[in-house]
Amino acid sequence: MVAFTLGPEDWAAIRLTLRLAAITTALLLVLCTPLAWWLAHTRSRWRGPVGAVVALPLVLPPTVIGFYLLVAMGPHGFLGHLTDALGLHRLPFTFAGLVIGSLVYSLPFAVQPLQRAFEALGPRPLEVAATLGAARLDRFFTVALPLARPGFITAAILTFAHTVGEFGVVLMLGGNIPGVTRVVSVQIYDHVEAMEYTHAHWLAGGMVAFSFVVLMLLQWLQPRKSR
Repeated sequence: MVAFTLGPEDWAAIRLTLRLAAITTALLLVLCTPLAWWLAHTRSRWRGPVGAVVALPLVLPPTVIGFYLLVAMGPHGFLGHLTDALGLHRLPFTFAGLVIGSLVYSLPFAVQPLQRAFEALGPRPLEVAATLGAARLDRFFTVALPLARPGFITAAILTFAHTVGEFGVVLMLGGNIPGVTRVVSVQIYDHVEAMEYTHAHWLAGGMVAFSFVVLMLLQWLQPRKSR
């Protein structure tokens, strides 16, 4: 029934959104693990400023983030100069630009769960591993990462869900190009503008159902983590 209600552009937006969310989640889990570990264990005076920068997307309007990323990626921005020097296409209004914007916008949803998971480990497991002769990297990969697994699961779920729901950042950076930058949230906006409320209902209802499932999954994981 859904297939007869949603058009080809709707399905294209869904596929693009899932692809963007999957790539963003995978990249952030890799990039944020060392950052979260550093934030969890450092005593540097830079811990506060770095933590504040990581949390900025939580309080800044998405349009502000999108605007400054657009400026940075433009012909006069440092990312624009870098892509020009490398002979690459400019990033605004491309899928690659959306990925970079999503990395920035979803950053705290990956870093903070990982940081809390690393902080919850405490020094004891690593000290025990050290007394058994495990090197620093061995302790990290064989002790810290497995014990922090619930934090990785939470970070992955939150990052994926948050990226799926993006609107302001992707609209500022990517515009509204079918099959390239038009994600589900932008497609819903297009349907509402065109007064195509039936199509908007299907997409918006799917987003509501997806968000509910994500929250239920997190609620189900919470007592397991506590145990």
